[in-house]
Amino acid sequence: MAHLTVDIGGRPGLDCQGFCKYCYFKGVREEEEPEPLGCKYCLPFAVGCDYCTNFVRERYTGFKELRDVADDVLGNLQLMGGNLDRITISGGGDPSCYPAFEDLMDLLGSMGVPIHIGYTSGKGFDDPAIANRMVEQGLSEVSFTVFSVNPELRREWMGDQTPEASLAVLGKLCQKIDVYAAALVIPGVNDGEDLERTCKWLEDKGAKGLILMRFANREDQGLILKNAPIVKGQRVQTISAFRDMVTDLNGRYNLRINGTPLWDPTLGSPFAILDEPELLEKLPRVRKQASLISGAIAARYVQEVLDACGNQSWVASPKKEIACLITRDDLKEIDLSTLEKVVIIPGRSFVHEKEAAEILSADGVRRTVIRGPDTLTADAETSMGMTRDEVLQMEIDGFSSLIHLINLNGV
Repeated sequence: MAHLTVDIGGRPGLDCQGFCKYCYFKGVREEEEPEPLGCKYCLPFAVGCDYCTNFVRERYTGFKELRDVADDVLGNLQLMGGNLDRITISGGGDPSCYPAFEDLMDLLGSMGVPIHIGYTSGKGFDDPAIANRMVEQGLSEVSFTVFSVNPELRREWMGDQTPEASLAVLGKLCQKIDVYAAALVIPGVNDGEDLERTCKWLEDKGAKGLILMRFANREDQGLILKNAPIVKGQRVQTISAFRDMVTDLNGRYNLRINGTPLWDPTLGSPFAILDEPELLEKLPRVRKQASLISGAIAARYVQEVLDACGNQSWVASPKKEIACLITRDDLKEIDLSTLEKVVIIPGRSFVHEKEAAEILSADGVRRTVIRGPDTLTADAETSMGMTRDEVLQMEIDGFSSLIHLINLNGV
């Protein structure tokens, strides 16, 4: 079985009918030669690659022509092994705003395979009838940013010129296919009573789930493109308050509600393994010492899992909340006196190993830096489509790999 991803291109803010007020790409400077962040894809001797220089900023050239998309599809199909069982439409722009969207759906629908739209805000949908046409062409699943079911809030905060039509499309799709809605929660804007109305509306229409995203407005909350704050003066929920809100809503609506960066009340993730003592016992034992660096949110949980496996080293963290968004500047916050001679950094962090070693050896102690596994657990966006057993297996695999690295390279 094979999965085909169809990239239609597009640029944030330009190929989505304008930036939403809360868009994390708003305010990113268009530099001719932006400074690379460094990442796992860089060459060992050079800081910077296309991924950590351009891709992270979603610096694309606009939507692709339909004929170019069709050529890409044909080429990818020829390289695939096995039968095609799923197609996903993705890109830097919003698929609903793609000029040849209906022609694209006709093209993909002719393959007779379920189609998934990886993300849409629906801002490009101005005729509710398109919902039925998409289903007829094979659309089976969509991730749809709702923000609010109040048309005026969508108009003001998302720049949706036809919010009533967008919501009508969403409602029709909820009744016919698997719809996973998403809403970035901004305190005082679309939380409280408005969020309750959104949850009730989605429940009544038949949506499968709702992913709530905590609004970030500062660098330590995950903004790494020098464009903070996104909304000046806007307050942000604490992690604990956000988690409590997600738990409460999930318990009161017949709708699976997850939160990112925390949490999935249905599965108990991230780090669901902490509630499974027998599985913790099955993990490899930590036999050597190495320091780990993680995000401020995950550090405590990672420490608990490793301690249950015999760990004797600290898991350090900068103020940055999300591990995969740690940069070179965050490493400069670490208290070097707490570090072992071997340091493992998050696998997807935006820092080059060479620079990390220099920063973490600034006290005169030469330290070896190793990149850890990409994932140790499932965030809410991932776990929404998973079972608890699948999440636990991901955690077993991730922590087993991490412990293997410690035992192989530690002191």
